[in-house]
Amino acid sequence: MQTLFSILGIYLFIAVGFGAKWAFKEKIDDRTITLLSVYFLQLFLTFWGLLKRPIDTALLFAPSLYLAITVASLLLMIPLAKLLFHDTKERSIATVAALIGNTGNLGIPLAIAMFGEESIPYTTLINLVNVFVVSTVGVFYYSRGEFDVRNSLLNILKLPVLWAAIAAIALNLIGYRPSPAVDKTLMMGAYASMTMQLILFGIYLYGIKMGELKIRLTLWVNGTKFIFIPLIAFGVLSTVEMDPMVKGILFLELLVPMAVANVNLASLYHCTPRTVTIQVFMTSAIFLGIAPILPTLLHLF
Repeated sequence: MQTLFSILGIYLFIAVGFGAKWAFKEKIDDRTITLLSVYFLQLFLTFWGLLKRPIDTALLFAPSLYLAITVASLLLMIPLAKLLFHDTKERSIATVAALIGNTGNLGIPLAIAMFGEESIPYTTLINLVNVFVVSTVGVFYYSRGEFDVRNSLLNILKLPVLWAAIAAIALNLIGYRPSPAVDKTLMMGAYASMTMQLILFGIYLYGIKMGELKIRLTLWVNGTKFIFIPLIAFGVLSTVEMDPMVKGILFLELLVPMAVANVNLASLYHCTPRTVTIQVFMTSAIFLGIAPILPTLLHLF
C-alpha cells in the first residue's frame, strides 16, 4: 500500500500539468517548458544528485550491472526494431524508449519506501548511469528521427546535462562537498526539475487522442519494458553473487516505467513527442497495476 501511495503522490503533479493545459490551452507553451527543463533545471538535479555523497567504488558493481543489462538489451533491440519498424521515428522510439526508465523521480523514492534509506547510495549511482544513457544513447536515437548520424552524435555533445554530470563527478572525486547554502540551492533546482518534468508530461497527455495510439509500437515498447528486460535481468541476477537487497533494488530500477525524459528528448528533436507521451503513459499505467505485487517480485532474489 505504501508503494501505491508513493506512485500516486508522483502522479499528482502529472494531473497538475494536465489540468493546467486543459484550463489555459495555447497560453501554455510546452516547447518553452521543455527547453527550460532540459537546458537549465536538469543541471541543478544533476549536480545535487551527484554531490549528495561520496562515490564509493565498492558500490559500483550494481550500477555497472545495470549498464551491462541496458547495453545488452539495446544490442538486441537495434536489429529487431529495424526489422519490425520501417518509419525512422517509430524505429528510434522502439529501439530506445523502454531502456530509459524513471530511475530518478520514481525509482529513488520507491526504493526508499521498499528497502529503506540504505538503498540511496545504490539508486543514486544507478540514476547516474541512467543520466549517461539518456544523454548519449537517448539523444542519439531520438535525434535519428530527424537528423543524420553525424548531427545525432553532435547533439549528444550539445546537451549540457552530459557536461554537468562529468563536472559533478570530477568535483565529487576530488572531495568537494557543497556547503549547506549551496546544497539547499541545488536541492531547490533539483525538485523544480523533477516537478517540471512531471507537469510537462501532464501537458502532453492533454493533447493525446486515442486515435494516435499505435498498437504495434505500444505492444512492442510495453513488452520490452515489462517482459523482455525483466527476463534478461532475472537471468543475469540469478547467476551473480550479490546481496539480495541490492538485487531487488537493481531489478526495481530496471522495472520502473519510462522516464519523462523520453518526452523531453522527443520534443527537443521533433521525434513525435505525442507518440512517446502515449508510451510513457501506458508503461506508467501498467506499472501502477503491478505495484501491489512488487514486494513479492523483489523478494524472489
